[in-house]
Amino acid sequence: MPHTVGSLAADLRRLGLAAGDVVLVHSALRSVGFVAGHVQAVVLALLEVLGPEGTLVVPTHTAYNSDPAGWSNPPVPESWWPVIREANPGFDRVVSPSRWVGVLPESVRTWPGAVRSGHPQVSFAAVGARAAEIVAEHPLADELGDGSPLGVVYRLDGKVLLIGCGHANNTSMHLSETRQERPKMDDNGAALRDPDGSARWVTWSAPASDSSDFAEIGAAFDAVGPVSVGLVGGASSRLMSQRAVVDFATGWMRVNRS
Repeated sequence: MPHTVGSLAADLRRLGLAAGDVVLVHSALRSVGFVAGHVQAVVLALLEVLGPEGTLVVPTHTAYNSDPAGWSNPPVPESWWPVIREANPGFDRVVSPSRWVGVLPESVRTWPGAVRSGHPQVSFAAVGARAAEIVAEHPLADELGDGSPLGVVYRLDGKVLLIGCGHANNTSMHLSETRQERPKMDDNGAALRDPDGSARWVTWSAPASDSSDFAEIGAAFDAVGPVSVGLVGGASSRLMSQRAVVDFATGWMRVNRS
């Protein structure tokens, strides 16, 4: 049978998602199976469970808006770099599409009432009671740190929901990287669109992001942490406290990363 808004909402409740929750969702919807209404039905199911007091948060990252000097998959000729930097129309939180984060974030980003943070590379979108609070501030140099929407979700004691994907996609662990004593720093650049329609290239330095060991950290967390595991449709899914996984990953990195 196809999955529906009602059946998916029931699955989410069994997993532990509840009315009033703040939840950051990562997803691979292909794993869910056939859904009557596709991604729209998944968003409706999430919002039905969260209710008017809850908040749905998704990553709406735009990694394509970055310095071409660092591109490797694929690289582009060095002669192109200045053209790409100068011709980029710039990040616009209303129209710039997310990429490489799945179809759910794009649906949420364009949902009625959705709001989006203003970071040109690692923005987040949210719908619900705390949405404006979560995305209000997003400093360039605090990409995924305490001053970003991730930090607000942490302070609000939010949850992380992984639908059909694993901890390798658990963006909240990047918050743990920023809490290391001497995080490695990376230089970044992106185009930003100003209200008058002009674009400018901006640069900043921020703690480096490295998700290569997130699956390993997640497996260690699953063995000891409070994680609810179940199916959302046909997708193996996990629901957890963001604070719990961030605090665990922070300690793990201090011990295991050189």
